[in-house]
Amino acid sequence: MRPELSDYTHISAGKVREIYQVDEETLLMVVSDRISAFDYILDSEIPDKGRILTAMSVYFFEEIDFPNHLAGPIDDPRIPEEVLGRALLCKKLNMLPFECVARGYLTGSGLKEYREHGTVCGIALPDGLKEASRLPEPIFTPATKAEFGDHDENVPFEAVVDKLGESRAEELKAATLAIYSQAAAMAEQRGLILADTKFEFGVESDGTLVLADEVLTPDSSRYWPADSYEEGKVQPSFDKQYVRNWLTSAKADWDQSLGTPPPPLPGSVVEATRERYIEAYERISGRKFADWIGSCV
Repeated sequence: MRPELSDYTHISAGKVREIYQVDEETLLMVVSDRISAFDYILDSEIPDKGRILTAMSVYFFEEIDFPNHLAGPIDDPRIPEEVLGRALLCKKLNMLPFECVARGYLTGSGLKEYREHGTVCGIALPDGLKEASRLPEPIFTPATKAEFGDHDENVPFEAVVDKLGESRAEELKAATLAIYSQAAAMAEQRGLILADTKFEFGVESDGTLVLADEVLTPDSSRYWPADSYEEGKVQPSFDKQYVRNWLTSAKADWDQSLGTPPPPLPGSVVEATRERYIEAYERISGRKFADWIGSCV
């Protein structure tokens, strides 16, 4: 008989994930259908989002050549029935206090800094780059992990060295860029561009660096369709940018500067967002989301 979720001690809650303690060495990471934008958790949820993100993380944990935090199969008897398909058993790790971001293309906060200073996280880049320009080589641009409601803050590599020491900092950088390169090559084979992504790492008791949390999902990564890529333009993407775009449109009638919460999403935006998440999973993995549902019942 499977346990109830209430049988476990609730450890923490993030924008999307809830963490429970199973035993002294094992945690249960439960992914909700919540969606966040502009540092708000929206009232509207995206059906199946938790399962899609979990399926995509599992796919990449299986495919990426790097130690990861999984501590059991997706149907492990320790996982409560109510969260099957959107929960993973994970090793309890000493989590490192940085978001490890790899960028292969210039967009988002990186583009903003580049326009102001010609750099991204202190890394000098060539002149003349534009929105969505491919970088000469992928770069490691770490960020601090912000408390809920605050923004992650990009920091120079030296900040990681100061906090963790040169050896561990160099290990993080090398791991981040190596995993990004593996994933970008996989995406390319599926007709997608992995513009950037962020990873979290933890350390086991013996000092082994381990890939943790979610990995290469539409929540943590920018995927663009390769067949429509055009430098100098904002690219269509398979992440929650669709939600951000609606919230900043006239239809939403929402002024972010007033500090009021965003309005609920209309059903059409909810469904279109769900479809984009599913398409991202199916295109990158070559698997059917319906099969994932079936494997978790």
